Amino acid sequence: MPQITVDYSAPLDRRGFALALHPFVVETVDTALDACKTRFREVEELVAGDGTDHDVIVHVEIALLPGRTDELKGRLSEGVLDLLPAHLKTTDGVRLSVEVRDLEPSYRKR
Repeated sequence: MPQITVDYSAPLDRRGFALALHPFVVETVDTALDACKTRFREVEELVAGDGTDHDVIVHVEIALLPGRTDELKGRLSEGVLDLLPAHLKTTDGVRLSVEVRDLEPSYRKR
């Protein structure tokens, strides 16, 4: 915990983003740095709306153990949105989004 997944089709400095993101998450949600795990999934094709635009995205999902307030989750989302542009080659036409959610009760780790 936190489990972080980044779906992206925009040119993204993945390692640089993760190394900047982890300390921010630690500071915001009061967790340990070594608890942060980020995986990246490249989106090969994206069709948005009527498909006439060549859209590119970066969507970050952060799953936390339950108990954080909606206000804290909102602050975390805004901070991630602020952090992302510094790790993109360009922000022109890039759709950025973040979702912070609770892990399901079935979550387990070893």
